[in-house]
Amino acid sequence: MDRKERLPIWRDANRLLLELEQAVRQFSRYHKYTVGTDLRRQAMYICRMLVRSLSAAEGQRLHQVQQMRHAVDDIKVMIQLAQEIKAFQNFRQFELISGLAVAIGKQGGAWYRQLSKRST
Repeated sequence: MDRKERLPIWRDANRLLLELEQAVRQFSRYHKYTVGTDLRRQAMYICRMLVRSLSAAEGQRLHQVQQMRHAVDDIKVMIQLAQEIKAFQNFRQFELISGLAVAIGKQGGAWYRQLSKRST
């Protein structure tokens, strides 16, 4: 098992990606190709940024984590928009996906604060 696979933030980011993939399949055709595409791409971007953050040199890690945090904030806005336009099949699906995004955001924020303390 790879080191990143044991991290809760990695587990949550992957689960967010998988849950969004399943949710977008059930979106109406109009929403699937608009907000659904954006959600899928942003979830993939978060996973890529997480990998980059984990493999970054010590001096670059803080910047990478900050970019990941911004990406998480962006996807939270998109998830909220998707709920407002009623793209999700039901509230439970929205609740699960938004909960995962919030958890990733909290973990990313804690990681950022930890790195900030080290760099000062």
